[in-house]
Amino acid sequence: MDPRSEVLLRQAELFQGPVLLAGLPADDLLSQLPQACGWSWHAGEHAALEGRFAGRCHFGVEPPAVEFDAAVVFLPKSRDLANYLLHALAARLGGRRIFLVGEKRGGIEGAARQLNALGPARKLDSARHCQLWQVTVDTPPVAPVLESLAQRFVVPLPEGDLSVISLPGVFSHGRLDRGSALLLEQLDGLAGGHLLDFGCGAGVLGAALKRRYPDSQLTLLDVDAFAAASSRLTLAANGLQADVIVGDGIDAAPLELDVILSNPPFHTGVHTDYTASENMLRKARQHLKKGGELRIVANSFLRYQPLIEEHFGPCRVRAEGQGFKIYQAKRK
Repeated sequence: MDPRSEVLLRQAELFQGPVLLAGLPADDLLSQLPQACGWSWHAGEHAALEGRFAGRCHFGVEPPAVEFDAAVVFLPKSRDLANYLLHALAARLGGRRIFLVGEKRGGIEGAARQLNALGPARKLDSARHCQLWQVTVDTPPVAPVLESLAQRFVVPLPEGDLSVISLPGVFSHGRLDRGSALLLEQLDGLAGGHLLDFGCGAGVLGAALKRRYPDSQLTLLDVDAFAAASSRLTLAANGLQADVIVGDGIDAAPLELDVILSNPPFHTGVHTDYTASENMLRKARQHLKKGGELRIVANSFLRYQPLIEEHFGPCRVRAEGQGFKIYQAKRK
């Protein structure tokens, strides 16, 4: 059981009615709270929950339409995302309660101050290196329009400026990260055909690929519903067409690809997690045509080259700078 869920269950009498659990972990919590339902935006966690608690967990970037008398927000890493979640739920809970639970090292004490915009907040419990806070919504705010919270920035490209739109919670929100900037300089010489942007985030790399190779078939894939929504907005802002899919890692990707391009993720919440990236490197070959290419950017300290060579064969460092390397390998 996730320690945040354990803290909730220490106060289980508060959560026996219709309660919405936003960002809940894929553990046994729903079995302990029979009237609760979940709201998830992580494809892997949602699939695990749906497999065990069919019909009790909503997936997407908007709160579910179901009725609930209280809500629990599991603190996300992004403060902007936390603010959106709190206000989206408070808009439906005038005179009722919102709870915020999170790990101390995830910044729960600082994040709890965000509750004060909704009413006087108080701490209910502290255990398992986590805290549980509560607020009664005095005056419900106007429900936020998610797209109005987007941040927009421009990336200069040889083909012309690219407009990027990122939503709260998306990697490198509102700016171009250094790894992607280096990879954008290394898009030449790719084959046409079917291209995949794995871990697409706000769609910077995918949109740049479509600009560079307009006749290609492009798929963008991310585990996060907010990232997928951002990528769709970025593509639309630049008049580009592509398939955007949400799925749990490389297993959700199409087969017979010509290119996999990625700035692979290695964070899950407040914890560092290389699982999705390493799994992609192990299995990418299965999703590429013979002669298909893998081209990724990664922090220089990550030992990805031996892993790529184990599953692909020869792997070369195409470029490096500012603490990052571009790796290139082809399926034989």
